Amino acid sequence: MSSPPPLAGGTRGPDALRPLLATVLDALHDGATRRAGPLPAGGPDTVAARLRDRAGTLLPDHGTGADDALRTLVTALTEGAADPADPLCAAHLHCPPLAVATAADLAASALNPSMDSWDQAPAASALETLVTTALAHEVYADPHPPHPADALVTTGGTEANQLAVLLARETTPGPGPLHLLVGTNAHHSLARATWLYGLPDPVTVPAPTGTLDPAALDDALSDLPGAKLVAATAGTTDAGLIDPLPEIADVCERHGARLHIDAAYGAGLLFSARHRPLLDGLDRAHTVTLDLHKLGWQPVAAGLLAVRSAPDVTALTYQADYLNADDDTEAGLPDLLGRSLRTTRRPDILKIAVTLKALGRTGLGALTDQVVALAHHLARLVDEHPAFELYDTPTLSTVLFRPRGADATTLAAIRRTLLTEGRAVLGRARTDDNELWLKATLLNPHTDPGDLAALLKLVEGHTPR
Repeated sequence: MSSPPPLAGGTRGPDALRPLLATVLDALHDGATRRAGPLPAGGPDTVAARLRDRAGTLLPDHGTGADDALRTLVTALTEGAADPADPLCAAHLHCPPLAVATAADLAASALNPSMDSWDQAPAASALETLVTTALAHEVYADPHPPHPADALVTTGGTEANQLAVLLARETTPGPGPLHLLVGTNAHHSLARATWLYGLPDPVTVPAPTGTLDPAALDDALSDLPGAKLVAATAGTTDAGLIDPLPEIADVCERHGARLHIDAAYGAGLLFSARHRPLLDGLDRAHTVTLDLHKLGWQPVAAGLLAVRSAPDVTALTYQADYLNADDDTEAGLPDLLGRSLRTTRRPDILKIAVTLKALGRTGLGALTDQVVALAHHLARLVDEHPAFELYDTPTLSTVLFRPRGADATTLAAIRRTLLTEGRAVLGRARTDDNELWLKATLLNPHTDPGDLAALLKLVEGHTPR
């Protein structure tokens, strides 16, 4: 009988991984070289056909061996990938991950802790406590609140927003169901959370300038009985705008409403001495969504929910004897099951911890400052170009623009043509006046002014005259 394939863990794991990693790194290079751009050319059918051809039979009677399987499939996947490390891949809040964070993620995969009981993740659970405490204190800087702040690790902004609604439902007193109020600029995950938890549909508050209107919020809260949760946004998905957080917090306090701030995009400003004041009022929220696979340069996933009052988290408490038996908890084994709605969880905290330690606040702040500066440079290029129209000066790293006179059909065609040719990846955004714009979301700190000029030249060259 042949011996089983080698494992990644234990003392022999590194020796087994080393030659495989060389294969993977070569395949990543070869695939990117074949692609030669931000996106594979040809469109969905061509990309799918090419992948099928490269992959061959995926469950053969007899395996091809680790080296061949890795080389074949990693090359094929890379050749057909959208690469956020390419300066012209700028459609979404989809960052190029730092090499140091990616290396840390390899260690997490090799060790494979499961963050649902202490005996599966002794050191990882302790590291998670250290990092979540540190990040919660970045949001809630007051060292002597009535209760300590806390943070929960999530898969991203969607899960964090959904947890925020759940904690509000469980901790906010009032007759009848919880009412959620959101701006028209809010992320779709908040509306989906009310569906998920059987709550009334959200009350939508106008955002006439792209940000939630405090006066309209005041009126809406006056008409609602019972428990109320307001969700504001610090970094909208479409335009990167920040709601007037202090004014919204004042309105919430007057009406006794709980406040959640979705800062999945904007939380990276916490590390920037220059731009942190844009988040004034963030610490007045009961909960705050953070997402470090945006302005944090982490591999997916790296979300958190910061909670101003740690006792709110006890709403997630659940007992399953095989994971957190009462006598184990009483004996001092940490109870991890109440830290998430998930059971099995990857130790995503390791890559975050390594990045924080490697770069520090100033290093992360410099990356944030760089991409915000890039957005302002692109906005100036657009504003000074006679063929283009700029929506507004950017707040974060998102720029909305379009060729002058281009209607929605033309804009959609430009974007899809660039995608199909594999030349550039741009997003699209519809503003509150129902106007369509092209969207560049700049998260790559290695992008330079020449790349931005090339992007505009591509768009101009694909605009009908």
